[in-house]
Amino acid sequence: MSYNFNSYFRIRKPHKFFAFLHFHTCVCGNSGQFNGQEVSYYFLENPLACIGLVAYYSSFLSRTSFASSRGQPAAKGEIDDTDDGYGRFRQMGSWDNGDQQDSSFDKFDEAKEFEDDDDDEEVGEDGDDDDDFMVLNSFNRNGRQREGIGRVELDEDELRHPLVREICRLIELRLAWNPKLEGELRHLLRSLKPRQVCAVLRSQADERVALKLFYWADRQWRYRHDPIVYYTMLEVLSKTKLCQGARRVLRLMARRGIVRRPEAFGYVMVSYGRAGKLRNAMQVLTLMQRAGVDPDLSICNTAINVLVKGNKLEKALRFLARMQLVEITPNVVTYNSLIKGYCDLHRIDDAIELIAEMPLKGCYPDKVSYYTVMGFLCKEKRVKEVRELMDKMVKDSKLIPDQVTYNTLIHMLSKHGHGDEALEFLREAEERGFRVDKVGYSAIVHSFCKAGRIDIAKELVNEMFRKGCFPDVVTYTAVLNGFCLVGKVDKAKEMLKQMYKNGCKPNTVSYTALLHGLCRSGKSSEAREMMNVSEEKWWTPNAVTYGVVMHGLRREGKLSEACDIVREMIRKSFFTTPVEINLLIQSLCREGKMDEAKKFMQECLNKGCAVNVVNFTTLIHGYCQKDDLEAALSLLDDMYLNNKHPDVVTYTTVIDALGKKGRIEEATEFTMKMLKKGLDPTPVTYRTVIHRYCQMGRVEDLLKLLEKMLSRHSCRTVYNQVIEKLCSFGNLDEADQLLGKVLRTASRIDAKTCHILMESYLSKGIPLSAYKVACRMFNRNLIPELKLCEKVSKRLMLEGKCEEADRLMIRFVERGHISPQCQEHLGT
Repeated sequence: MSYNFNSYFRIRKPHKFFAFLHFHTCVCGNSGQFNGQEVSYYFLENPLACIGLVAYYSSFLSRTSFASSRGQPAAKGEIDDTDDGYGRFRQMGSWDNGDQQDSSFDKFDEAKEFEDDDDDEEVGEDGDDDDDFMVLNSFNRNGRQREGIGRVELDEDELRHPLVREICRLIELRLAWNPKLEGELRHLLRSLKPRQVCAVLRSQADERVALKLFYWADRQWRYRHDPIVYYTMLEVLSKTKLCQGARRVLRLMARRGIVRRPEAFGYVMVSYGRAGKLRNAMQVLTLMQRAGVDPDLSICNTAINVLVKGNKLEKALRFLARMQLVEITPNVVTYNSLIKGYCDLHRIDDAIELIAEMPLKGCYPDKVSYYTVMGFLCKEKRVKEVRELMDKMVKDSKLIPDQVTYNTLIHMLSKHGHGDEALEFLREAEERGFRVDKVGYSAIVHSFCKAGRIDIAKELVNEMFRKGCFPDVVTYTAVLNGFCLVGKVDKAKEMLKQMYKNGCKPNTVSYTALLHGLCRSGKSSEAREMMNVSEEKWWTPNAVTYGVVMHGLRREGKLSEACDIVREMIRKSFFTTPVEINLLIQSLCREGKMDEAKKFMQECLNKGCAVNVVNFTTLIHGYCQKDDLEAALSLLDDMYLNNKHPDVVTYTTVIDALGKKGRIEEATEFTMKMLKKGLDPTPVTYRTVIHRYCQMGRVEDLLKLLEKMLSRHSCRTVYNQVIEKLCSFGNLDEADQLLGKVLRTASRIDAKTCHILMESYLSKGIPLSAYKVACRMFNRNLIPELKLCEKVSKRLMLEGKCEEADRLMIRFVERGHISPQCQEHLGT
């Protein structure tokens, strides 16, 4: 037996090489013949790797011999590829240079890290959610629960620690990454305590960056994450939709030998729920079972909360029943989730009934239970019941209203426009000795201002001064905005000056409210001037401020100035939304300024603004309205160059313009192109195609095209539209030929189409054809309009066709729609 080391062992997995040597020595004995020259060459060529091999194999033999001396098998995955054997060499530093090629966490490939993971934790997509509930039955009911880690609470000192701030600074420079910065980050990482690592992860504004940092740090030499770091990372991801990343962290915990407790699985479940993957969220319970982790009340509450947020209340109730079967007793958190689920579905009476049943189940409601229902009662304007529920809270649950109770009610009532009721609760709170702060007063003031009741709001502000509760910038801004809403801009300006006099400096929101009032009053130029001198007043406009002034200028027709506002926004890194861009393009197109509109959109595109297909379509429609079809088609080609794919509205616009120009063949080509791209025609598309083809008299081509369109997306009234359009263009013979397709369903819409065809025949002086249409309707159990048939009958009699006229009226008599006497009267 001969082995070629040069052909096999020149791969960068030396642990496989030594595993092979171990296998050959232990299993094959001396039966194999090694080429000593090749072995020597390999060892001389890779000395560092071989030193690592010796260290690794020595530790492997010591662990194996130690396990065998105790009568235990070797630990799982000691020599397994999937158990991070490669990571052990990195930890010892043997492959530190090789890791530098892709150690930057900004370039880290998650799939690469987990490409060798086992599939025993794969979450399936098939089956019913109730099958996942059954998993609860298989858990050990008497098993001892491990003590949970819980949420890692960090204080301000840890978040502001110099090391934490320096690492966050280096992470912000990741776009300009270089080996020096990475070396600094690696050095600082080893100096961090576990809680400081948690602080770094929580300090990241983008959770994806935090996840990449987590992966990168895990791969560094002489560093391993503490268990609390894993739980912190999962907690961060639970606030996002990055469910795959959360599940990979959970899997990595298993590979690193970190104890996985129910809260770890709960974080993954919440992340799946945020991503809308409720089935996967529930199947996390199956992962727990496979991991041998018994559920506790917290994971069950998490599951119920995820189901409730996903509008699956009935499944949440079934899960509750399954919990009780396995002797997991629900607590007030469980019932509060269900109460919120009832309220979300507008089943407030059921929520109140559940509160009443809770004491019978051994769990008493808390104030949150009542606050939840009160909030939804305010939302549905059932204010009287709020008072009744509050009395019930005191009488039945012995819960005495406190400061928090009144503040909650004041804010909920104010938020939903019940200022008077909120003021009543404020008076009641003060009578009971509770002091309502400026936040509560500001909420009521804002509610009255939104309703235009400025006088009451001003009285409340004066009352705040008398009681020593001085208004803050939020209170003043609410009153200022109220003046603007009722058109009293001058009063709003005075309020702004009053703020300075009282030592309350207006902020950006205050000025934005005033600028909005100016723009609504047709004073956009004044708003523009005020924004230009913002630096002198020590305030900085934000994206909302620019948007307010831009829309004001646009509404007044000052489009050039509006475009200048957008350019200034972009220079200050405030990117406009596609909606704002589209409104400006529409305004420019209405005034026929197509070149200016195109130039403006191109500038936005070059500056990185989010220009979308709607913006291109609006501009294409503008060119079509101006009969500049070539420019529209050229812009359509530009869409592909900018990686913007036309939608069905874009194609419909171009098809209509081509049909208007009589270029039916090109219109047909674009229609087929749209269908091949998988775009379903809309009712507008059908109407456009039908109108243009009927206008050109291309009925046969139209019917062929409609068949292909209907194969993509059905339209119930498509042939009705064709007949009605043919009638409007006077092509009655073609319309009559299609009548059979319409009368197959015999609906009211079909009756209306037949009436249009009959009236068209009468207007053309062909009452006999109208009579035939009426007879066909009777044959399909459709009753024509009596007054229309009377007109047909009279026209037939004038032409001497009395037999047909009488037969038409007899049809109505046979069906009981007119009496024989009336028929005789009509005949005379």
